[in-house]
Amino acid sequence: MVGDIYHICNRGIRKEKIFDNEADYFRFVLNLYRLNNKGESLRINPHRKSIDSFPEQDKIIEVLKWTLLSNHYHLLLYEKVDGGVLEFVKRLGNSYTKYINIKREASGYLFQNSARIIQIKHNKHFLYVPFYIDLNLLDLIYKKDEHRKIDEKKSLEFFKNYKWSSFRDYFGDQNSSFSKIINKDLFYETFDYNAEDYYKELCSFLKRDDYEALKNELKKDKLVNLAG
Repeated sequence: MVGDIYHICNRGIRKEKIFDNEADYFRFVLNLYRLNNKGESLRINPHRKSIDSFPEQDKIIEVLKWTLLSNHYHLLLYEKVDGGVLEFVKRLGNSYTKYINIKREASGYLFQNSARIIQIKHNKHFLYVPFYIDLNLLDLIYKKDEHRKIDEKKSLEFFKNYKWSSFRDYFGDQNSSFSKIINKDLFYETFDYNAEDYYKELCSFLKRDDYEALKNELKKDKLVNLAG
């Protein structure tokens, strides 16, 4: 329903890569923009590396957050029209799978199953899911057995410069090519944060024990079983 918020996640079949190179990441991000339109998807040249001058959308969803890793992705979406999230997620999976199969000269499934579409409705979901989506990038920096070695400064610097996540649009390069995809104002309004308070709260999770505790809280509701 309009106004509902969803955490979307999926990963490659057998945990295999869904992104081979930067062109693949960009194609997926491009789809976050061009497929978010009533009726047909927007016609956009995939070789252009900025969305600043792309045509305006008649949106079916709002993208609040997104993070891409080599074999899985996470999205936080706000429904603008009834059924918009389900329609958008179907478009996203079908379009990207077709692109990869053509590129790899392959056929069949790219993802291990249908994307998980989890409505954010319980208090702890609001408290933890946005941070989990941002902090998922820790798995690119640290091995799972590095229990007490999370370096806050190093981690935040990585987050701010990692191209394939909305974190950079929130707290890094304010002129990012992808900033037009997300609705920051709606995110802060919906989750009752301002930028400063959200950043401080995120930093509070930048200890291995606190990060693992956050994931364990969400695992109880089967929300975060896609890492790795």
